[in-house]
Amino acid sequence: MSSTRPPVMSDVAALAGVSHQTVSRVLNDHPSVRPATRRRVLDAVAALGYRPNLAARALVTRRSGTIGVLSSGSALFGPTSTLIAIENAARELGLFVSLATLPAWSSDDVASVLEHFMTEGVDGVVVLAAHDDAVEAVRSFASPVPVVMVGPMALPAPLRSVAVDHYAGARQAVRHLLDLGHRDVLHLAGPTDWLDARRRIEGWHDELAAAGIESREPSTGDWSADRGYAVGRELVAGGPPTAVFAANDQLALGLLRAFWEADLRVPDDVSVVGFDDVDGSAHFVPPLTTVRQDFGRLGERCLQVLLETIAGGTPPGSELIPTSLVVRGSTGAPRA
Repeated sequence: MSSTRPPVMSDVAALAGVSHQTVSRVLNDHPSVRPATRRRVLDAVAALGYRPNLAARALVTRRSGTIGVLSSGSALFGPTSTLIAIENAARELGLFVSLATLPAWSSDDVASVLEHFMTEGVDGVVVLAAHDDAVEAVRSFASPVPVVMVGPMALPAPLRSVAVDHYAGARQAVRHLLDLGHRDVLHLAGPTDWLDARRRIEGWHDELAAAGIESREPSTGDWSADRGYAVGRELVAGGPPTAVFAANDQLALGLLRAFWEADLRVPDDVSVVGFDDVDGSAHFVPPLTTVRQDFGRLGERCLQVLLETIAGGTPPGSELIPTSLVVRGSTGAPRA
């Protein structure tokens, strides 16, 4: 266990040599645990100085201890990492997750899933809302249990939201390029029906505007490396800008390939910034400067806000998780 953080349930489980579920049963005085196992867990709790989260304890002892999670089932890095972070945070709190995925978010489909969650007795629901239709579908359902949405902001009560600050992250990326001396910064954007993509477009545009620079029209489309490669080839043919801010690292990867094939050197001829800090981005050629999302913190806060609401608290209606800029070898000053 790291000395920089308080002990969590997984630390107790590891020291006692039992599962998360067994630790949870001991802490909640479940009768099915053998006396020797109970003693081993309690000894580990005492040795580590573990203090259970009070809101989580209240949830587990008075309710089902299960939360529903609704997602699109997307295999993209952001949604997948968010889902994993929420599941990890739930496990640390001794909670169970009932997962449902919807490729399309009609009001009827969302209502059907949420009603199914209710029959399972979930104590609250986390919704990974990537698109406007997801937000509207959830808003139209009168949920009898608390709902926290990941992505949208400024939701009407009683809905609450937690999101990565994509807007500020985009501004960080563009500010870095401006500080290097770039004045022609193209944005290779994601699909505009994605909430995250729109926030990144707004951040790119506003940071350029704050510097008195008129922005080009962003290039919008899907999130894939194939699209990044195709746009990169178009830029090579038409004359590339001095810098490109890509809405995710896969788009940036495609750009890097297109520029390499055209003998354009990154960052000497053109700088590239991504968004996500995916595994392996430090080993792109060159290593990619990118905006890192704190998915671990996102998952923790989603669960904390949900539990606080279930316990009768009134956490903020919306909360933003900060990003950080990771500067590597794909950005530099433009040619004089």
